This record gives sequence, C-alpha cells and structure tokens, in this order.
Amino acid sequence: MPAYHSALSAPSSLCKMAVLPINTKFKGPAPPGDGNNDIIDEAIYYFKANVFFKSYEIKSEADRVLIYLTLYITECLKKLQRCSSKENGKKEMLNLAIASFVIPGDAGFPLNAMYSKPSSKAEADSTRAYLTQLRQELGQRLLESVFDPQTDKPSKWWMCFVKRKFMDKSLSAPGQ
Repeated sequence: MPAYHSALSAPSSLCKMAVLPINTKFKGPAPPGDGNNDIIDEAIYYFKANVFFKSYEIKSEADRVLIYLTLYITECLKKLQRCSSKENGKKEMLNLAIASFVIPGDAGFPLNAMYSKPSSKAEADSTRAYLTQLRQELGQRLLESVFDPQTDKPSKWWMCFVKRKFMDKSLSAPGQ
C-alpha cells in the first residue's frame, strides 16, 4: 500500500517546499486559506497512516511540507503525552512552535537531501517564518484532535504513535 500524498499545489516555493495557503490567524508568509482543507488538515488526517512508512516517494513540493508536518506531529505528541490538560497542552504547543529549530540547509536538519539550502539570507528568513507559521497552526489544531473533550486528557489513540518514527527520522536531536 503506498503512502498518502498531498493533493495541493502552489505557484511558489522555499527550499523546494511549496508555500501553500493556510487557514490561520498566525502571521507569516503563507497566503490566507479559503476555508477548504489545507496542508495542515491533510497532515493531521494522513498522519496515522503515513507514520508507518520507512520511505516516502516525493511527488510534489507539497509532499515536502507534508513530510515536515508529519515529523513535527511526532514531536508534538511527545510533548502532549506529559500534559495533564488541554490548557497545559496549548502552552506546550506554543512554546514548541516558537522554540529555536533547524531549517533545510542547517547542519542538524534531518532531511537535507530532500530539500534545498536557502539561496540567500532572505530565503532562509522566509523559510523560518513559514515553518514557524505552520508549526503554530498545526499545534493548535492538533490539540482539538488529541484531547478528549469529556476527560480533558490526551487520547490513547493518538498517544500510541509517540514512539513511531516516520522514515526513521526525527526533528529533535538524539536524546530529546
């Protein structure tokens, strides 16, 4: 069974990643969405199926965004498993989204072979802003999926994926 791919496309890109419209209130270089499903909806929807794959064939620049978001969801789940409530989780997601992180081209970025290095300081800044915007919005939407509204605890059906490694990669350094 093949992995799920993004159905979205965009006219512009940063480091071989499509700059896709996002339905968000967070500021950044992504164009505003039109209310339909966006890349973040796709990432959350396909996460449970795609996380089992050890390899992933890239068919479009939007797939590179999907790969990054899938890896980021894993990082989010690691943080959320220690949260006692949705409010606590909201703080953790905000801190994780704005924390220092590597971008394509940096020495610690786990997928440098699939992405291109920024061609200029301006492209590097735009890439960092785009990824920050994606991380902020994904973190907030993931809370709605992961936390059970009745118990205010993380769902075991999401937490069972904490130890899974998509493509045997992780956005965090070893030991974190």
